[in-house]
Amino acid sequence: MNLTNKDSLAATLDALNEAFFCAQSLSEFEREQAAQWIASRQGKVGAYADMFAPTKSDFEGGIRLFTGERLRSKGGTAHILGEEACRALILLNIPVNDVRTALDRASHGMMDRLKTVEETDSISGWYCCGTCTASLWRHLAVGGLEDAQRRLEAGMKVLKHHRDGSGGWRRFPFYYTILSLSEIALPSAVEEMRYASPICERYLKRAPKKDSYSQRRHIVAERILERC
Repeated sequence: MNLTNKDSLAATLDALNEAFFCAQSLSEFEREQAAQWIASRQGKVGAYADMFAPTKSDFEGGIRLFTGERLRSKGGTAHILGEEACRALILLNIPVNDVRTALDRASHGMMDRLKTVEETDSISGWYCCGTCTASLWRHLAVGGLEDAQRRLEAGMKVLKHHRDGSGGWRRFPFYYTILSLSEIALPSAVEEMRYASPICERYLKRAPKKDSYSQRRHIVAERILERC
């Protein structure tokens, strides 16, 4: 399986996230090849907070999140791909010095930025916007950055505050947010899943589509209901 697309960090991460999402077995070669290429993007021009730089095509064409939402903002693209790249390297867990060094540098860069935002806004568990915040939670949920559990607990309070009363949340993209929730092992996350469950139930009653994003949303909705 060729996971690495050297023209697109977004495409590489999407392939890896698909493997993680479906619990696919990856060979040592596939894991190391992907990790080495992602690590090579650390701190390059366009990187957010010294994380992993998107490619030219990522910036020019915009990206889609794992659950299909479109993102065209260059700042958002750089930040979210940076968070997702850190998450991928943590899950790949390749014991190679240059990979570990790149992840350490990226983590320090994002941690410094996160602390600055928290000191300025006095809000923990939130970063910039709903989409960026959900990507931060995915990073925290695999043990990235510092004090992950406290920040996730704070994030669940932020999410509850943004409920729209209809099963979704203001400012948060629904499917990417429930994807993040499905990975968080906290009672408060389960509470938000229960809140979102009516939308998930309605989605699962629709005739299924064959595109990959619809299939992923279908699986995420099923996982949310299982956790409830």
